Amino acid sequence: MRHVDFDQFFTRRTTSAWPKRPSLGKKGVILALVITLVAYLVTQYVLMIPMTWKNPTFLTQLAVFMVLFVILSAGLTATLPKYQKILLGVAALLVVYVVVGSLFSTALFHASSYQQQLVIDENADFYADNASITFDQIPVVDRESAMRLGDRQMGEIMDYVSQFDVADDYNQINYQGRPTRVTPLEYSGLIKWFNNFQDGLPAYIKVDMVSQEAEVVRLEEGMKYSESDKFFRNIHRYLFIHYPTLMFDTLSFEIDEQGIPHFVAPVYEYKIGLFGGKDIVGAVLVNAINGDHQYYDISEVPSWLDRVYPSEMVMTQLENWGKYTNGFWNTYFGQKGMLRPTDGYNYITIDDDIYFYTGLTSVMADQSNVGFALINLRTKEAKFYNIPGAEENSAMESAQGQVQHLGYTATFPILINSGGVPTYFMALKDSAALVKMYAFVSVENYNIVGTGESVAEAQEAYYSALAANGQSISDGELQLEEVRGAITDIASVVIDGNSQYYFRLEGSPLILMASIDQSNELPLLRAGDVVSVTYTATDGNAVAIHSIELVSEEGTQ
Repeated sequence: MRHVDFDQFFTRRTTSAWPKRPSLGKKGVILALVITLVAYLVTQYVLMIPMTWKNPTFLTQLAVFMVLFVILSAGLTATLPKYQKILLGVAALLVVYVVVGSLFSTALFHASSYQQQLVIDENADFYADNASITFDQIPVVDRESAMRLGDRQMGEIMDYVSQFDVADDYNQINYQGRPTRVTPLEYSGLIKWFNNFQDGLPAYIKVDMVSQEAEVVRLEEGMKYSESDKFFRNIHRYLFIHYPTLMFDTLSFEIDEQGIPHFVAPVYEYKIGLFGGKDIVGAVLVNAINGDHQYYDISEVPSWLDRVYPSEMVMTQLENWGKYTNGFWNTYFGQKGMLRPTDGYNYITIDDDIYFYTGLTSVMADQSNVGFALINLRTKEAKFYNIPGAEENSAMESAQGQVQHLGYTATFPILINSGGVPTYFMALKDSAALVKMYAFVSVENYNIVGTGESVAEAQEAYYSALAANGQSISDGELQLEEVRGAITDIASVVIDGNSQYYFRLEGSPLILMASIDQSNELPLLRAGDVVSVTYTATDGNAVAIHSIELVSEEGTQ
């Protein structure tokens, strides 16, 4: 066999057959630097990674582009000078810093810090914080139903349908004292954007969660900044250009008390270790019409804002609060005192703020709650109500059982104070996701249920069921009260095909509500008519009538 000298072979091939490529010298370094910078700018235009040392993604990105520059420079100059070796070392240190910092920031080393990140008032008084709710405060529309109502309203405006779609946001806010869901329009693709971007998005959709009224709110001047906009008017890129070092969490669309649309961009930082315990430290408020923007510290955000803390972040902190109550290893061994949120959450309006609400149950996954957590999405003020009772899913099944012949499904309930009793309230929807009925279910005994085609009817049935089970209402027995007087204001609305009447009587602060099936005379009533009304006594000023009788008509004795 012929002996082959591999060293000589490769030396010969390198010096003759494969001649060395000429070095570009300093030009090669400059070219490598330009290519790296262009690639970095393109990446930042697309990914918009916040440029701060507090951001592990940015540090990793920086390391990658250092290595890219060294590879390009070495390839173009056929050299690897000392400074490039230093750059490789720095890149390696950045990667190690991110990996070690992320590991060190986990709950393994900081379980107590994670558990205490959400400060919860465990002695909160449910009855003091939640006055008996009135009918003009109970939201009956969930997100799915709001989407159906909004799409239906949008479909009636022909000049919009062909050019715009409805965004899926439908964020719940408190607008002028009413629980409301709002969502912007969005462009129906690149061509539709090109045809309309100069005028901007012409409207947004507002859905009243109590009356179920959907409205397409037309703007005098269109929204120039949105998530569906392109290039530098895209709201995410617009924020990145003006605040390149801030880390933003999930944006939310809101309107102020004058109906002006804004985007709220929560700003977060890591509070535990190097890269753990994400928490909100402020927010940037952007006017969606003209792009005016301002940063607010978390303690200074305007009071009309409702959603500064994202629901996902709040849920994570609540999970950590219940999970690490006795340290990290307790989550695997013993699980003493551990709690977990139930499978679902909703929102409750209290004192002009939106609260994230969910039940808390033991980690053993039983069918009961040990209490409830309410967290203010503007301030992160958190409360725990020690009210043991049925889990939300059990209450939903109980309500559905009352109307099983109709095949309705229940929405995830909200927790309310109805007549001094902790109560689940939920809507019952048909297969088309339209609200058809309502249900009240006792938290302490989910077999006590009241359903009806109106909220008033459902509550009256619920109060009757409570009384039948020997439970007192509003610190006393269920009773009917009577009021007589002349009608000062009367109006009617149609909810799911059912006429509901709202009226006031002279000298009475009550808002009286009645459904058409309670009296055939309701459509004939006018201001000035004297009526006698009986109603179920509650703590609120909006009450459902039990009966109504016309005493005298306007202008007669």
